[in-house]
Amino acid sequence: MQHDYYTSKKRLLTLIVAAIFLFLVIFLRLAYIQVIWGKELQAKAGNQWQRDLPIKAYRGDITDTNGNLIATTETGYGVYARPKSVVDAESCAKALAEILDMDYAKLLEKLTKKGVSEVTIKRQIDSAQASEIRSRNLHGVYLAAEGLRSYVYGDFLSQVLGFVSYDGVGQTGLEAYYDKYLQGINGELLTETDLVGSELADGSMSYVPAINGLTVTLTIDAVIQTIVENVLQLAMYQQKPQAARCIVLDVTTGEILAMASKPSVDLNNLPRDNLEYLMKYSKNTLLTDVYEPGSTFKVLTAAACLEEYRRGNPKAFSAEHIFGNSSGIRIIDGSKISCWTKHANGKHSNQNLSDALNNSCNPIFTDIALSLGKSTMYEYLDKFGYGSVTGIDFSGEQAGILVPKTSVTNGDLARIGFGQTIAVTALQLCMATASAVNGGLLMQPYLVKEISDPTTGKVVKRFSPTVVNRTVSAETSAQIASMLKRVVDEGGGKNAKIEGYQVGGKTGTAQKFVDGALATGKYVSSFIGFFPASSPKYLALMIVDEPEGQSYGSIVAAPYAALVFQEIINYKNISPLE
Repeated sequence: MQHDYYTSKKRLLTLIVAAIFLFLVIFLRLAYIQVIWGKELQAKAGNQWQRDLPIKAYRGDITDTNGNLIATTETGYGVYARPKSVVDAESCAKALAEILDMDYAKLLEKLTKKGVSEVTIKRQIDSAQASEIRSRNLHGVYLAAEGLRSYVYGDFLSQVLGFVSYDGVGQTGLEAYYDKYLQGINGELLTETDLVGSELADGSMSYVPAINGLTVTLTIDAVIQTIVENVLQLAMYQQKPQAARCIVLDVTTGEILAMASKPSVDLNNLPRDNLEYLMKYSKNTLLTDVYEPGSTFKVLTAAACLEEYRRGNPKAFSAEHIFGNSSGIRIIDGSKISCWTKHANGKHSNQNLSDALNNSCNPIFTDIALSLGKSTMYEYLDKFGYGSVTGIDFSGEQAGILVPKTSVTNGDLARIGFGQTIAVTALQLCMATASAVNGGLLMQPYLVKEISDPTTGKVVKRFSPTVVNRTVSAETSAQIASMLKRVVDEGGGKNAKIEGYQVGGKTGTAQKFVDGALATGKYVSSFIGFFPASSPKYLALMIVDEPEGQSYGSIVAAPYAALVFQEIINYKNISPLE
């Protein structure tokens, strides 16, 4: 009997302990749900009883260096529907089809769709259409204000600005590169619904405002950009080329003041249904495509020669050195290299380096490259930025094409000396030439000056000039600038001369490669120039791709660079130098 008593007591104790343990587990579980998991569950519950309508942030403005508006966001509207709140789907679909010029059957399918809380009817409608939808009082159909990207001048600066998707996301150009600053943060409108998703008549509504994007201020000067685009249009009309391109920059800072290519696209009317055309003419070929620079590249060879002589390199030539062999022909590894002229009547004989630049004599630059040797020449190629990207704030930049140093033959090196057997981007050529005349500093180019908050005016991010490296000494740079001034005063660049102003520059004419072979009759004609030559500030590269008729850069490209310079002089009210 006593044994049964103790057995029962033991069982009771076990039962109590088990109950306490079970209670403790339940208590801890409830504590976890309320304290740790509570916020997540509360959010899930809210989502089950709420429907949100997106409020799109307005994309930030883009302005030129002087604050002139280039790209902005106007008010557009998005049309949305909640199928479970639609009262008369057929009447609603009919009305929307009429207002929005959309297919009735597709609209009806959207408005009666099962298993979804919300559907998008149409994005980016105008205010007149929005007003008409409001007047119809269509139950279950909602309007949300959203930004409609607008470009003030249409096809102005189009390859640099780029464009956005229908959803307002940057796709190309600066719109893509600086998308995180421009896009802003979306808001939302929350409304309470019942279990099946219909709005509650007495339900509450909450509003989370959108935060608009930041303002991006460019280094581009809209006036200089307009000058360039007008001159390019003139070149397209007169020369009838495949394309015409131009870059204008400040050689002292690396700021890009203008950058344009023709043909271009209208950013307010993009040919989205013709992707091949869109991508071809919206691409910024000035930094994505490469070409043989031809004689414009001789500036590097001349600078390397003078700098090496200044350093005491016995294989370099002084500025006064007279080059022999005036035949105008060099035979390198069994291959003939000729000058553009036949050197009849002793023409181009007894030339020094300045004469060689003035006359654009290929054989002399062949002599210089071979004398300096591939190690020294490749050292300068690297210093001047060839074979690597410039680091500009833009996606898709190419590094150019160099024959690997270990594979370079004497024939390759000879041709590199005068701008063949090397492919560069237009931007690389600009930055390298700028460094040759600005005192010897290779600058990093940039397109954006600052990013600011339009509400407070506070600058969020500011960009400033960046020196990549020193290419040549200030003394060598001054010599090169002086020699290139002579090219414009007396030589092949004379069509870029502006009376009363010191302009320097170099022409170039390069045969194009098509499918890996030289194309007969297809040339890239160019001129790269700067002013004032005694203290360079503005540099312009003008490229005319496959002009009809004459192909020499001196005839086809130089006059248009002169037009650009003359208009900059007028705009900036620059006085002639004494």
